Amino acid sequence: MKPYQGYVYAYPHKTAYRVLAPEPSLKEVWRDEDRSALFLYLHVPFCEIRCGFCNLFTRTGAGADLTTAYLDALDRQATAALDALGGFRVATAAFGGGTPTYFTAAELERLCGIAGRFATGVPLGVETSPGTATRDRLEVLRDHGTTRVSIGVQSFVEAEARAAVRPQRTAEVVTALDTIRDVGFPTLNLDLIYGIDGQTPESWLRSIDRALTWRPEEIYLYPLYVRPLTGLGRMGRDWDDQRLSLYRLGRDHLAAAGYEQVSMRMFRLPAAPSGPGGGTEYCCQEDGMVGLGCGARSYTSALHYSFEYAVHATQVRGIIDDYVAAADFSTARVGFTLDDGERRRRHLIQSLLQVTGVDRAAYRERFGSDVLDDFDLTPYTGWTEEDAATVRLTPEGLAHSDAIGPALFSAPVRALMDAYEAR
Repeated sequence: MKPYQGYVYAYPHKTAYRVLAPEPSLKEVWRDEDRSALFLYLHVPFCEIRCGFCNLFTRTGAGADLTTAYLDALDRQATAALDALGGFRVATAAFGGGTPTYFTAAELERLCGIAGRFATGVPLGVETSPGTATRDRLEVLRDHGTTRVSIGVQSFVEAEARAAVRPQRTAEVVTALDTIRDVGFPTLNLDLIYGIDGQTPESWLRSIDRALTWRPEEIYLYPLYVRPLTGLGRMGRDWDDQRLSLYRLGRDHLAAAGYEQVSMRMFRLPAAPSGPGGGTEYCCQEDGMVGLGCGARSYTSALHYSFEYAVHATQVRGIIDDYVAAADFSTARVGFTLDDGERRRRHLIQSLLQVTGVDRAAYRERFGSDVLDDFDLTPYTGWTEEDAATVRLTPEGLAHSDAIGPALFSAPVRALMDAYEAR
């Protein structure tokens, strides 16, 4: 099995979502849900450039008219969500994208104000980029209680950044990181990519060591993926020959530097704050998620919903145009309904791909059965280990997370995803 089949950051993927007919009201969707500790996510679908590896829902070249119209629509959607939720409590929040700091400082003030309609004083994580991590923007975010800033650096070697179709100057990256540290946030997360054309073990370690200069509380090591419709995808190259060895090299290097591994991608200092706003990833199989913005998902126990999904620039622009023109956000339009089997499968995938693995007692309490009675993991013998309390991946299994995760997808979800790719 090739080790790099796909990055499982959510199950099911949005390519398995379909138009909901009839569209359920949000009041109906949330009526019987536990709303005592929600995760709030605001999506900003704008970037200053589109990297060659990017398949996120985002566009470039948005002027002030469009960003203002988008914030207007986000405010209307917030009103509909608040009306549907009734009594609730938000435990943590995040701004993602795209690049939230594509917004000006004044626009970020307004974005924070929209989030503040749901909660204030909760942990808040925000994504940024080297070109947009300016002091005025960062100070707005700090003043609104941001606890975690995540910046995509990818490489400190300019030739590698160009090879990944991410033109950036190392001096710009250094300035951004210095400014983030100077403005002051409890947690800095820094993303790096391995497997770039021309990257060597030596240059990979140089990038990691350069990142460690700022002693980030978290570091994510991402394998390069060449996906359909992206800039690199159109080049038709094969990037799979070196990723696994570079992963192991980076993993061991960070361990020697005092970082603990949380998942295949995530490494953190043991003293780093815990929790989604100040440290670890959001554990979305346990809590509801309210997503605002045309690229955001919302999660309930029975329904995941969002808006249409696309990667191609023309389709993305059309979806954003439809979003900013919409007046009614009271229904769920596109989504995936999870039956009991899919809920169990989602819990398995989301838990197994973490170092801590599946807590068998917690699984049994939630679903009334043992995870090993529900799922056959014998195809992954040698990659998994178990005891009375836990089922987890071995170190080598963790290295193959991007093969094991997709292999555990259900047949119906794979069929929906395949049908989407064929369109």
